[in-house]
Amino acid sequence: IRTFLPVSQLAPMHYPRVNNADTSEIMQRLGKYIGHTFTVKIITMDEEAGKIVVSEREALAEERSKALESLKVGELKEGIVTGVVKFGLFVAFEGLEGLVHISEIAWGHVKNPSEYAEVGDKVQVKIIGIDSDKLSLSIKQLTRDPWEEIAERYPVGKRVQGTVVRFADYGAFLKLEKDINGLVHLTELAHHKVTDPSEVLTIGQKVDAQVINIDIDERRIGLSIKAIKPIDKETLERIKREQAEEEAKRKTEKEAGKEGKEKKIEKEKVKEEEVEEKKSTKKKATKQGKEKAPEGKSEPQTLFSEEEVPSVKDAEFVASKSGKKYYPLNSAQGKKIKEENRLYFKDEKTAKAAGFSA
Repeated sequence: IRTFLPVSQLAPMHYPRVNNADTSEIMQRLGKYIGHTFTVKIITMDEEAGKIVVSEREALAEERSKALESLKVGELKEGIVTGVVKFGLFVAFEGLEGLVHISEIAWGHVKNPSEYAEVGDKVQVKIIGIDSDKLSLSIKQLTRDPWEEIAERYPVGKRVQGTVVRFADYGAFLKLEKDINGLVHLTELAHHKVTDPSEVLTIGQKVDAQVINIDIDERRIGLSIKAIKPIDKETLERIKREQAEEEAKRKTEKEAGKEGKEKKIEKEKVKEEEVEEKKSTKKKATKQGKEKAPEGKSEPQTLFSEEEVPSVKDAEFVASKSGKKYYPLNSAQGKKIKEENRLYFKDEKTAKAAGFSA
């Protein structure tokens, strides 16, 4: 009798775990099972069509459940690597499968899990988490954390030698020993300004450096290459020049910021004064008994009656509704006032009586 065993129904130890769900690699893995004997359970059966679907996962479910019940966090197990992916290693043991996350493979920085194990390798792991049927495993916790003694071996001021292993936007990492790297920040690479670590270093290069800081909690060692390099007269002058330029730049930015703040305050002050002027002018106009122009018409406003001045042409002075000063009607300042904002006066006495000044 022929049956069908879907890939999704394979037990964890037989599931073809590959990066990016590569179809060709999955088929290659499955091809190795030709002739292999599986323990399965029928999950669906169509007698008319003659189709039977089976599951290895279901067949081993009870066995897996019992195995999970007996597990405890902290236990050590020996298993077989069943999958190597970008984010870690899958390890199977006693019918179960767990994940060794990339951060739990080694104490140092792990860039590629495939550098630490291959499918089929026997490895010892420590159980660090159990969540339903998901197991979290660790390889690095089988050994003592090297950072526990790091402060004693790498005190601040110590001169060390390391190998350049990788670059970052902010500096270069030196490998000091297995699983222990130190960072040389861009500002500590050389006495001159460096924007890219590859300008002064190459991967694999061995260099001397000095420990300038250490943070056990954050697992960081700060190194400096320039600290052990002598400064010649030319370099010293350049450093002083760069520092002076940087200081001048900071001073200019500070002054520009201060000036901008003062202008903003002055602008707000002027705005407030304009608002007050408008309120004041409105009160003055009301006090003088300013007549409102007939609806639908827009006529120049005056502070004297038609009996006193039969025509605006007789006015000799003009002021703005929002201003404080009056000007001769034909003066440059007087002509600048828009018609709808004008207040006319027959003489200076009338203008002063309205609260305006020359």
